[in-house]
Amino acid sequence: MLHLTLAQLRASVGRLLASALAVVIAVAFVVATLVVSATASATVRTAVAAPLVDAAAVVLLPSQEGSDPAQPAAAADAVRAVDGVADVAVDRSVFVDLVGEGAERTFAQVDSVPAAGALRWQVLSAGRLPEGPGEVAVAGRVDAAVGDRLSVVPPPDPSAIATDPEEPVAEPEPQDVEVVGVVDLGGDPTASFVPRLFADPEQVAGWGGTADQLRVAAAPGADGTALVAAVADAATQALGPGAEVRSAADQTDVLVEELTGGALQLVGLLLVFAAVSVLVAGLVIANTFAVLLAQRTRELALLRCVGATATQVRRSVLLEALATGLVASAGGVLAGVGLAGAASAVGSALDSPVPLAGLAVPASAVVVGMVLGTVVTVVAALAPARAATQVPPLAAMRPLDPVPVRSRGGVARLVLGLVLLVPGAAVLAFGAATGSLLVGLAGGLPTALGVVLLCQRAVPPVVGLAGRVLGPLGGVPGRLAARNAVRTPRRTAATATALLVGVTLTSTFLVGASSTRATVTSGLDEEFPTDVQVVDVSGGYDPGAAGLPGGLTGELAAVPGVAAVAAVPGALVQAPGDLGELAVLGLPPEVFDVVRSRTGDAPADGEVRVGQGFADVWGVAAGDVWEVTGGAGTAELVVRVGGSVDQPVVSAAQLAALAGDDAPLQQVWLALDDAEGRGAADAVDAVTETAAAAAPGAAVQGAVLFRQSLDDVLDVLLLVVTALLGIAVVIALVGVGNTLALSVVERRQELGLLRALGQPAGGVRRTLLWEAGLVAGVASVLGVALGVVLGLAGTASALGATTSVVLDVPWLQVLAAVVVATLAGMVASLLPARRAARTPPVAAMAA
Repeated sequence: MLHLTLAQLRASVGRLLASALAVVIAVAFVVATLVVSATASATVRTAVAAPLVDAAAVVLLPSQEGSDPAQPAAAADAVRAVDGVADVAVDRSVFVDLVGEGAERTFAQVDSVPAAGALRWQVLSAGRLPEGPGEVAVAGRVDAAVGDRLSVVPPPDPSAIATDPEEPVAEPEPQDVEVVGVVDLGGDPTASFVPRLFADPEQVAGWGGTADQLRVAAAPGADGTALVAAVADAATQALGPGAEVRSAADQTDVLVEELTGGALQLVGLLLVFAAVSVLVAGLVIANTFAVLLAQRTRELALLRCVGATATQVRRSVLLEALATGLVASAGGVLAGVGLAGAASAVGSALDSPVPLAGLAVPASAVVVGMVLGTVVTVVAALAPARAATQVPPLAAMRPLDPVPVRSRGGVARLVLGLVLLVPGAAVLAFGAATGSLLVGLAGGLPTALGVVLLCQRAVPPVVGLAGRVLGPLGGVPGRLAARNAVRTPRRTAATATALLVGVTLTSTFLVGASSTRATVTSGLDEEFPTDVQVVDVSGGYDPGAAGLPGGLTGELAAVPGVAAVAAVPGALVQAPGDLGELAVLGLPPEVFDVVRSRTGDAPADGEVRVGQGFADVWGVAAGDVWEVTGGAGTAELVVRVGGSVDQPVVSAAQLAALAGDDAPLQQVWLALDDAEGRGAADAVDAVTETAAAAAPGAAVQGAVLFRQSLDDVLDVLLLVVTALLGIAVVIALVGVGNTLALSVVERRQELGLLRALGQPAGGVRRTLLWEAGLVAGVASVLGVALGVVLGLAGTASALGATTSVVLDVPWLQVLAAVVVATLAGMVASLLPARRAARTPPVAAMAA
């Protein structure tokens, strides 16, 4: 049987190619993700471990606030006295300001350079390390060369800060220092955070630097574990229980986790989509082997007739799957490593969210790729191999009708699909209603799997209905395609299932992203009443505060991109009961020109409006009456709950009656011409510059700023995930083309008869093209319908517990997904259709 299996493999290379391609793509995706993860970890580890490369232990010093400044040095002496310790370095750091030629300032971090020895880790690209006060070395982000001079402003001395917080603190005088060296930080991902300087320890201490840690070097031959324990005892005696001692390796692990914990979550997201690709590849492989073995029914029956047992035949089929899986997995591993190498090269050149340098290929990635691809291929072939040996040999030698849907296997699939779908849908609905993500996931997975199992029942009737409606539009080829699509339900379902899964995933994410965007935007509209707000944060509502300058409103109105402005004064008033002194805003009538909602933002005279959050915290109810006293008078105000501003607001006329006509200008609200477009960023920048020049104590905030940030994040995420889901769709299209190609081989006599009866080659091509279009179109529509439901339910499950969910379906994008998937399915049929049309009628009928 082994020789026969090898012969079958050689004869079926073309037919197995599509299955092998699906395995290659899926395995390449998994391996590339694992290699990228390992490369990122190795890159970060090498960078953050540079200061610890020659250290055996690290002593993390407790906060020095209120402690003896000499304590770190005393602790270093105590640790230095431990047997096995060769050297101890006290690492100090401080943040300073660098003053440029134009008086502009840059925040910079200064680290101490230990005395010459094993613990001096800095690698120079030019010059030397500082050896005394007045000298610094710089890292790459500081635009300075050896011999340049920098002006450094250290932070104020904490002991010189006055006890009266309103008394200004004198800023230290700038100090000139000379750049004596340039430090190469290599692939350190923290190098781009802030500019870095390196100075003598005494210089850092003189600038107010605090000791962060002690790095301990071991003497030759010292036992690392025992040394860490001894250092811990000495550090605890010198510093108390607040000191923490770790080995250098453990400290490196902690730093790597801190730096990559967020970035490498992207790797976890990639693995989720890799799992999806593997699932779709499994469906493609199972469908391929099912049709391939159905085509070889007579051949396998002949083997049974000449003495081969069912077990031998089944073993032969699984050997084919094993060989296919091994070869394809090896190709996938190589492709994955190459893809990761390309990603590493691109990531090194660009500002990648995952730090990459070089290429680290762990053995685990290779093993996982080989095992995963092989196991998926063999498991996917189990059911087709078993089905191929269920037909009696003599029965298989006769022409067979397609297996009916109501066979024992079809009924089992129907029952299992209903068992998964009905409870899963109920759990999914409950998770969406209660806002529980875990419950939603627990219901969504069986729901999706149940739909896949029911495809054999659901897809053919829908294809038949679509064929009856659309088939006549295609003439004879269209009507033939409509009938052929429903004549073999299993083949139709096999063609549609993988594509349905890919389209479902794509539309689920599209709907989820759109609903998330709509939900967060709605929350921003509730929190911020207008596009941009300029707020006085210098004196607030304190008595005598000047507020914003009165001319600022006119200046802001003249800024390009600003559609309308409204000046909003404010004052402190005395409210009844526990409310005490309240800061109240006065909204003018022109507020309707700038607010995003025209309801409930401008209160009438004689009422005060508060947000729902304020009402919940202070126990305020609509209809309450407050007696409010200001600097100019007293009034009784009826409470109304609602509106976009959470703090109390009254009309501008009411505020004038309470606080006088000279209430300071507290805020300026602005509406932008293009709040939803890319021009909003330029308008906000211009507003910020104008406000900063006129009122240094002003802050610019508003919904448009957060909305732009949200849009940027969602756009990038949508682009990345759509590309990843595209891989699953590509695998699905491979399955569509493969199934159609095998069906062409299976229907050679039928197609030859059509040619003999007068149908031209173009008619055969159009028939298969119509058939592929019907099946792909129905699969796309059903996938989109399922994706919309899962996307809406998933958004409600994920966000419902924390906010009011706004469900939104991007119909244009969803329609585009249907059209693209349908056209792609038709394109996948071009090659099989061309092959069928080129086969001579006599040769086809003789097959």
